[in-house]
Amino acid sequence: MSDNNLKNMIGKAFSDIADAIESGQFGEKKRVGITLLGSEHGVDNILKGAELAQSRDNSIEVVLIGPKVDTNLRVVEANTEDEQHKVMEQLLDSKEIDSCVTMHYNFPIGVSTVGRVVTPGIGKEMIIATTTGTSSAHRVEGMVKNALYGIITAKSLGIEDPTVGILNLDGARQVEKALKELNENGYRVNFTESLRADGGAVMRGNDLLTGTPDVMVTDTLTGNLLMKIFSSFSTGGSYEAMGFGYGPGVGEGYDRTILILSRASGVPVVANAISYAGQVAKGDIKKVSKDEFNAAKSAKLSDILSSLTKEKKKDDDEEEVVAPEKEIVTGSVSGIDILDLEDAVKALWKNGVYAESGMGCTGPIVMINEAKVDTAFEILKKEGYVS
Repeated sequence: MSDNNLKNMIGKAFSDIADAIESGQFGEKKRVGITLLGSEHGVDNILKGAELAQSRDNSIEVVLIGPKVDTNLRVVEANTEDEQHKVMEQLLDSKEIDSCVTMHYNFPIGVSTVGRVVTPGIGKEMIIATTTGTSSAHRVEGMVKNALYGIITAKSLGIEDPTVGILNLDGARQVEKALKELNENGYRVNFTESLRADGGAVMRGNDLLTGTPDVMVTDTLTGNLLMKIFSSFSTGGSYEAMGFGYGPGVGEGYDRTILILSRASGVPVVANAISYAGQVAKGDIKKVSKDEFNAAKSAKLSDILSSLTKEKKKDDDEEEVVAPEKEIVTGSVSGIDILDLEDAVKALWKNGVYAESGMGCTGPIVMINEAKVDTAFEILKKEGYVS
């Protein structure tokens, strides 16, 4: 064998190894679940997105959760939306899957999702923190937490020192002040500068279109609106054709990697969301979250957040309400204002009904035992929390 042939063989071997590492053929694949039921475009829409994601990424194994379908992908059977969410949780908790993409899932208060879009100005990816769920009932506190959630997600995607901008909304300056204090206390917040002539970390509309920061901090409701606009501005809204979906739910101590899709998501977004789920699983978002929260708390995060909400605290002499014995809460009552949510929970406690606060895709909810939904509704109606 000639020296040139030997060099070619060695070169090809190294190339094959590099390709295998990049494709995930070496090392454990991440198993990413996706639920099939709930899309406005039907099961076939989700299936096509799942198959597309699998075909272009050998480093993941896509697992379908839902009714039986004709596919080469693995299917874990579930025949209703509630059933598929229970199966999803079981698979995540048993570590049979590493992450999962789903629709219309309720997160507890304190957890919200971090979206990812492609901005139309220069085609740059941008993280929107956050897009569904609620980090806090207090707007400014919630946005400060959202910044942390966005940084966590960016780092899990491999962005070591993500740039951060704050969308110019009510409370943006308070958020900026709090984040700067956190930064001064030793937790790194890499503020970006607006494209506008006056610069600064408070972002304008231009910055949204061009993707100035890696992480755009906003309140969840505005973030949800932005996701819809970025995802479907070319389709009229009924079909989300661009981006990566509404992203992983992040919150202190939250240990499930669940990503949210809109029911209007089309095939490209479904595929991208599955890839997103695989990336944050590979980046070990749960460990990143734990490490970042520990670092932020060492920089006095708790004190900073307390200073933002102290005016909302109740007087010390207010009657203390003790929660009844904990129950399984699979039922819910919606239509409660976010600012009244915790008071509504306490109103039920006072009346002997165990309840927890939560956030559904359509807004705040009080979660109670399924058998007590009607009783809870009547109590909340009497107390003026629902009509």
